[in-house]
Amino acid sequence: MQFQLQAQFQPTGDQPQAIQKLSQGIQQGLKAQTLLGVTGSGKTFTIAKVIEKTQKPTLVISPNKTLAAQLYKEFKAFFPQNAVHYFVSYYDYYQPEAYLPPTDTYIEKEATINEDIDRLRHAATQALLTRRDVIIVASVSCIYGLGEKTDYEASSQIFTQGQTINRQEIIKELIAMQYERQDAACHRGQFRVAGDIIDIYLASGEAIVRLDLYDEIINSIYLWPLNPDNNKPRPLRLSDLQLTEAQKLTEIHILPAKHFMTPHDRLETASAAIRQELKERIQELQNQGKLLEAERLERRTNYDLEMLEQVGYCNGIENYSRHLAGRPAGSPPATLLDFFPDDFLTIIDESHITIPQITGMFAGDQARKEVLVEFGFRLPSAMDNRPLNFTEFNHKIKQVIYTSATPGPYELKHSQQIVEQIIRPTGVLDPAIEVRPTHGQIADLIKECQLRAQREEKVLITTLTKKMAEELADYLKEAGLKTNYLHSDVDTLERIEVLQGLRRNKYDVLVGVNLLREGLDLPEVSLIVILDADITGFLRNETSLIQTIGRAARHINGQVIMYADTITPAMNYAIKETERRRAIQAQYNKEHGLRPQAIKNAEWSNFD
Repeated sequence: MQFQLQAQFQPTGDQPQAIQKLSQGIQQGLKAQTLLGVTGSGKTFTIAKVIEKTQKPTLVISPNKTLAAQLYKEFKAFFPQNAVHYFVSYYDYYQPEAYLPPTDTYIEKEATINEDIDRLRHAATQALLTRRDVIIVASVSCIYGLGEKTDYEASSQIFTQGQTINRQEIIKELIAMQYERQDAACHRGQFRVAGDIIDIYLASGEAIVRLDLYDEIINSIYLWPLNPDNNKPRPLRLSDLQLTEAQKLTEIHILPAKHFMTPHDRLETASAAIRQELKERIQELQNQGKLLEAERLERRTNYDLEMLEQVGYCNGIENYSRHLAGRPAGSPPATLLDFFPDDFLTIIDESHITIPQITGMFAGDQARKEVLVEFGFRLPSAMDNRPLNFTEFNHKIKQVIYTSATPGPYELKHSQQIVEQIIRPTGVLDPAIEVRPTHGQIADLIKECQLRAQREEKVLITTLTKKMAEELADYLKEAGLKTNYLHSDVDTLERIEVLQGLRRNKYDVLVGVNLLREGLDLPEVSLIVILDADITGFLRNETSLIQTIGRAARHINGQVIMYADTITPAMNYAIKETERRRAIQAQYNKEHGLRPQAIKNAEWSNFD
């Protein structure tokens, strides 16, 4: 199927020239381009038009889960007939394994997996293996190990109508694909058996498949499509399935229930390789006089090997991924990027943040693992269980478009074409900026918030710390304002619910630190308040200030109030740059007789 964009509007303002230039750049084979688009200029729509023109499978990388969720809903609305999927880290809570030598403290890995996000990840990879019209919206978790694509595909099974196969063989194949048998009410990634009927609840949560056997022949194949985005996945009961609602198929391709698949013969080879590495590492530690570390490593690794050989799994199995995958030392891990075809397009959203994130992931991971290896908690091969480094990432992506209102030095240096998009289709100007003294700022702030609440407009307030955000939110509640806070300690899906609450008038004010800075599409917000604007640091540098100011750029009454006693160089730059853009926009409106119009976007939500 071809990408078919559906929208009730056409490109206007700067969008037509941006779409043409970026599309031509891709067709001409340019490796890197930058879309420098101000907040509210319709960068997402521009990129959607580029995807439609170029017809390339596309990976969109966002700097955090909240923005990824917003982009997912926007692209899904633009391409309702195509495969748009969401791929972020499936951990609600994650404490990596670590060792702190100064206090001799070992911290075990702890993690809580979000089943909804795991389902979405499976739907994403399965779409990539079965069609080309795919857009995956991901966080930087896409550069972490995912399992070998070849093993994942090789472990899949195709069942056809008329195929000769007995019930036990099908059950054995499903278990090999890591589906679990549950003959009562079964969930996603499980199957049940009732006589000669086998029902399979696909790992993607998108369908239930029934294989109806007769005399060791697959007599019929039925499929019940589900819409897990609108209906919470629930246990499957026999009474749920009515044949009148099913699609009858002649063939079904079932992919594994887990991303990490290791053939049994390779498990034996991997065990031998791990034992050999263990032997060499123990000798090395003993030669260095590290007898405690050698004993610790031997004990831990032998326990893991016994678990692998007996049950096929052990805690921390990912630390042996290099051996299990049969990869050479130092080679890059298999990631989501390997599931894409060779000609895919990459979009790096809010690139001024996302690029440094991708660059820093590898270094942080290696620093932690080096300590674990040095003190005998892990074999040296554990270092290869890692995210891609930036060089490897660049090698894997083919063509890339960076999008940002404030591109970083890397994008500006390496882009072969930079396309500006300053004019908003709505004619809305960049917000007016006012600097006010800090004396009496809270009383003044409350007055401004009350004024916006009376007009049913919304306010975002940025502070410097999470504690300040929480305390200010509580204080504003006591003052009678409907307020909540939003920062990185708030769970992924709960963040989206908080933002929904703002749009649904549950809240009038949101207080945050960094999450309120980039990309959020909140046209109801008319006032941005920046507390401690003159405190130097990355939260108040030029880029951060311009991005924060942009949150009010979708409202015709957009205003920014900075509370500060001095004007720093960063403040001065942000104010002048905003005024420059505002002047260009006003001139365009005058020349084209364009009058600013208020916009009200449809609500974007999570996946319920």
